[in-house]
Formats: sequence, structure tokens, C-alpha cells
Amino acid sequence: MVSTDKNQSSVVMIILLGFSDYPELQVPLFVLFLTIYAVTVVGNLGMIVIIRINPRLHTPMYFFLSCLSFVDFCYSTIVTPKLLENLVTEDRSISIKGCITQFSFGVTCVVTEMVMLAVMAYDRFVAICYPLLYTVSMSPKFCALLVTVAYSGGIIPSIVLTYSLLVLSFCETKIVNNFVCEYSVLLSAACSDTHFIEIMLFIFANLSTFCTLIIILTSYLFISITILKMHSASGRYKAFSTCASHLTAVTIFYGTILFLYCIPNSKNSWFVIKVGSVFYAVVIPMLNPLIYSLRNNEVKETFRKLMDLRISQ
Repeated sequence: MVSTDKNQSSVVMIILLGFSDYPELQVPLFVLFLTIYAVTVVGNLGMIVIIRINPRLHTPMYFFLSCLSFVDFCYSTIVTPKLLENLVTEDRSISIKGCITQFSFGVTCVVTEMVMLAVMAYDRFVAICYPLLYTVSMSPKFCALLVTVAYSGGIIPSIVLTYSLLVLSFCETKIVNNFVCEYSVLLSAACSDTHFIEIMLFIFANLSTFCTLIIILTSYLFISITILKMHSASGRYKAFSTCASHLTAVTIFYGTILFLYCIPNSKNSWFVIKVGSVFYAVVIPMLNPLIYSLRNNEVKETFRKLMDLRISQ
């Protein structure tokens, strides 16, 4: 249970400063982030609907893509509404429990997306390196198992880290120069000893990041070798085009994570951290459906049919 000192229980809060340092940008940023959120919701939910209604898209690759779209929609919904609220209100505080809740769901979505991207890389590996065994290897039951592993991979560390926060005592209101609740923020507001918890965070964060990255890099190493061995230029192009969207999404996602890891923890870097966090938490969930839909003729064709049907009605 979250506990606080008796005399301070009503005032222990987390204050998310967000972009309050730039009052002249509050309205433009609100409009910008609201637009991005609207595109994110329409894009990801639209992708799920398109995949479900088009029988030609009932393949493992699109099944995983629909799961990825759901995760992106959830993650954006966890972060963006609070960001929008802080841009139009003076009170930018959030309760300890509210902050822990946002953090918990955020961890679930982020780690699930990491594992899902690794699963999609494995799917492309099987499709290109073992095309004759693809249908058998990527059976519906096995695909469902991989998705279960992806969601479990997000839920389990979230439960462990959330529990470790719930047993802490909080006695200090903390002002945060960011717009989202982070683990380090919650630990800094705690009165209890957090050394063991910090070790757990380090293990989970690095394990999830580098294990999934290794799976992705290994898959693409074998994919590259297989493509280079192909004698037909058209065959090489077709094989590469099936991976291009996923490779783009992986590069943007992990590139942003590694960029944020490499930023030194100094006062001058806070603006860069906030911009990077916005791109990571708000923009990337919008980009994924655009990346996959713009490079896929079947998705675009289904979308056009839906729009024509809507217009005719």
C-alpha cells in the first residue's frame, strides 16, 4: 500500500511542469498534440478495422500489426490526455497513485511494443528465409502464443515494478521538469530505501531493451544474407519491400530510446529530453500506422473502399 507521513499525506503530489516554461507556446502545442492524438486514434483503430474486414490481410504479419496498433493506441491514450490537460490548466499536479497508475500502464505498453517488434522481425525471418515452411511454422496457434508472450512480457515487469512502488512510503512533493510520470521521479519522492528497487529497474529496462534488440538484429542479419544470395533483382526487391516498413518502425523506435539513454543528466538537457520524450510517447504511436499503410497497397485499397462506401452513404 502507498503510504505517506501522517502530517503530509494530503500534500504529497507529483507536479509535472511539462512545457510551462514556454507560456506563449501553450495553445499552439495543445492544438498540435490534439491533432497528433486524433490522427493516432484514427490511424491505429482504422488499421485494426481494415485488417479485420479484409480477408487478404488475415495473415500472421497483419495479425501482429493489428496487435501493435492496439498497443500504440493504448500508450498514446495513457500519455497524451494528461499532456493536453497540463497545457490548458494551471494545476499540473498528479497524485502519487495517479502517477503510479500512468507509469504502470506505460511500462506495459512500452515493453509489449518491444517484444511485438521482435516477434514481427522473427515473422519476417521465417517468411524470407524459410518460405516453404512459413504457413506451417507461423500457424494461428503459434501466432497467438507469440502475442501472449508479448503481452505477458509487458505485464509481468509492470506488475513487479508497480508493486515495488506501492510498498514505498512517500513524503515529499516532487516537481518534475517533464510531462510524464517516470520511475526515477517516483523514487525521488520516496522516503524509503530505494537501492534494491533501482537495481530491479536497471535489470528489467536493459533486459527488455537489449534482448528484443538482439532478436531483431539477428533476424535481419539472416534476412540480409538470404536476400543477398537471391539471383533475381526483382526477388531481392520484393523480399526487402516486405521488411521495409517494419525496419523503419524499428529504427525510429529504438533510435529514440537509445538517443534518450545517451543524453547526459544535466540541466541544459531537459528541453532535449522533453522533446525526445514527446517523439517517443506521442509521435511514434501516430507514425506506425502511417509507415505501414503508406507502403502497403492492400491496406490503401481497403481504406479507399471504406471511404467510397462512406461517401456513397
